[in-house]
Amino acid sequence: MSDDERNVSGKQKSSDPLDHALRPRFLKEYTGQEQVVENLKILIEAAKARKEPLDHVLFYGPPGLGKTTLSHVLANEMGANLKITAGPAIERSGDLAAILTHQRAGDILFIDEIHRLGKAVEEVLYAAMEDFALDIVIGKGPAAKNVRLKLPKFTVIGATTRLASLTAPLRDRFGAVFRMDFYSLDAMEQIVARAANKLQVEYDEEGVHEIARRSRGTPRVALRLLRRVRDYAQVRADSVITRAVADDCLSNLMEIDELGLDNIDRMVLETIIDKFDGGPVGLETIAAAISEEADTIMDVYEPFLLQLGFIDRTPRGRTATRAAYKHLGYDYHWPPEQGRLF
Repeated sequence: MSDDERNVSGKQKSSDPLDHALRPRFLKEYTGQEQVVENLKILIEAAKARKEPLDHVLFYGPPGLGKTTLSHVLANEMGANLKITAGPAIERSGDLAAILTHQRAGDILFIDEIHRLGKAVEEVLYAAMEDFALDIVIGKGPAAKNVRLKLPKFTVIGATTRLASLTAPLRDRFGAVFRMDFYSLDAMEQIVARAANKLQVEYDEEGVHEIARRSRGTPRVALRLLRRVRDYAQVRADSVITRAVADDCLSNLMEIDELGLDNIDRMVLETIIDKFDGGPVGLETIAAAISEEADTIMDVYEPFLLQLGFIDRTPRGRTATRAAYKHLGYDYHWPPEQGRLF
């Protein structure tokens, strides 16, 4: 199963509605990411006091944590026009040049997945961000000449899930770089309750808590689960999200447990424990045992299991921790028998 197909994936799914009404419009409405928000308030107030556009901003972190939402918030706070594009969509330097020449003073250009920009496109962006200029070549051969066009001062907001994939020259051109962290349970409960009110769904506190704690600290996942529980409550209950209704929908229907693990997460853990006595076992062996690609396990499933402390990466392979045994109801034994490496 690809990450795009999972209900607990932080990535935007094609089936997810683009409901802008559920997004906060200003920083005072934003829940969570307190340190980021406080820094952005200072950035905005300083820019307004100088009557200048915002400095270039880069957000990085796992998908679904609000990088795009914050770009809309910044545009609203500054009263600026927001233009949205993505790294893969800008295939040639000419595409970026066309976008830049339509920027007006104070505009904000949001580039999602900015780490996927091509090198030729990046070269154009360097001068645009640093000098607010666009270098173009007119003509061919000996008659060709370079022309520099001045651009109005604007702001670039970049978003990436892979900061290490950004080249150093591009990273250095952002004046403010912020890491987006997973949200606390309290923040997730506020986000779910706010969205439920916007959707005009009846709920109680325990129902909201049940959805929030299974959302992996990711607002996008929380909103997706809220919609599924709302549908379930409408069809099977009295259209009220209670703890029992949320638990029945998420546990029995969607197979998402109280920590947010789905059936694939549990399959990975059970494979390590049952088939390889808790490990250590090599990644390729786990992949073969569950008929999945090794890269998918490492990039999609492992990060959250590592975050929970359910698996360890060792030089000899992956091992299941005491917490994983306890969560799945297994008797913990140590030292585990030696698993296979390949």
